Amino acid sequence: MSFLTQQRLAKLGFASLGENVLISEKASIYGAARICIGSNVRIDDFCILSAGEQGISLGNYIHIGCYTSLIGMAAISLDDYANLSSRVSIYSSNDDYSGNHMTNPMVPAQFTNVDHRPVRIGRHCIIGSGTIVLPGVIMEEGSAAGALSLVTKNCDSFGIYVGVPAGFIKKRKKGLLVCEKRLLLWKASQTTGAVQ
Repeated sequence: MSFLTQQRLAKLGFASLGENVLISEKASIYGAARICIGSNVRIDDFCILSAGEQGISLGNYIHIGCYTSLIGMAAISLDDYANLSSRVSIYSSNDDYSGNHMTNPMVPAQFTNVDHRPVRIGRHCIIGSGTIVLPGVIMEEGSAAGALSLVTKNCDSFGIYVGVPAGFIKKRKKGLLVCEKRLLLWKASQTTGAVQ
């Protein structure tokens, strides 16, 4: 995979950009001025980040797998250590399917009834391949959505959710929080070592 150089990243005009950001040359970025990216973030081939009016915010230590899309007018945020597998779709906007209104972005807004609501993916969340997350969803810290799921409602902290629509199946272990502390200690030791 070939990633954009620092110079090319700077030219995209992100609202903010951390260190060690790897974005594939084959990813598509729209509304970069409304996208904040932390440090240690990787965005793979054929991903689409299309920031609406409220923008997209990515924390630190985040991976977004190939063919994944983040799209919508409302805010989309991924907190630290979030992991999106391939072909995940996160929508903060969704058409009205009832038949009472028209659909698609080429129709003037007065004839549609689009649902715009923020989506938040919490710290240490993982979303499996092919999963769809709809507007208004909050995945609390450590929650997981299994592959090929449709997440329509909030997911509680450290719960595992699967299915269409996604439902709770069991609790997720919290050993990753110990690993996080070890990572931060390791990072601190690397920084201290570099100063000496």
